[in-house]
Amino acid sequence: MLKTCVYIDGYNLYYSRLKGTQHKWLDIVALFRDHIVLPQNPHTEVVAVKYFTSPVKASYARHAQASEHAQTQYHRALLAKYPEFIQIIQGFHIFQPTVLPTYAPGTAASKSVGSPVWMIEEKQTDVNIALHAYRDAARGLCDQVVICSNDSDLEPALRMIRQDAPAVTIGLVMPLRENSKADGKVPNKRLTPLAHWVRHHILDDELGKSQLPLNIQTKKKPASKPEHW
Repeated sequence: MLKTCVYIDGYNLYYSRLKGTQHKWLDIVALFRDHIVLPQNPHTEVVAVKYFTSPVKASYARHAQASEHAQTQYHRALLAKYPEFIQIIQGFHIFQPTVLPTYAPGTAASKSVGSPVWMIEEKQTDVNIALHAYRDAARGLCDQVVICSNDSDLEPALRMIRQDAPAVTIGLVMPLRENSKADGKVPNKRLTPLAHWVRHHILDDELGKSQLPLNIQTKKKPASKPEHW
């Protein structure tokens, strides 16, 4: 059996594939194990799923405190359903004022004309994915790494896994819609050559078949699907 670890960029998955859909209450184990990894190779055993994200800040979230609560419920549900199988690795956000070039149609960007904006940036997710995938491969903890991301920051990690752990298979899952070109999003050409196999999109049908139960019992009160999800 091909021992496999799955690494999911939660931010990338949400904003590139889940936002605006009814599939946010996603069972990531069911999706990746049953609908992506096993169909790719039936002789595969998924031994770990690592989900990389950052805590929502209610002060700038669309649904304010409800967004923060929704993320907490989702994490509780995943950990309750798959204890000792799923890991949630968290980074953080920086939220601070800065000045960026002002946009004007037909005019090139210039630092001499700027506008004050709030900068929101997620930190550590990419480096955490890279380090976890590389370390697991280098230590021989898996025979295959499957990475869900479309971020070119992961290119060095994939390249080093190919060099330092050549026996390890690399699978790449792009968190994109089937018609992503219409949205102006395409598979990252810096990542795809480094993978042994590539999944270029995730289907609506696969997301729909991979939803968590509305309520999941935990050691405390149940984790429930948020109303606005």
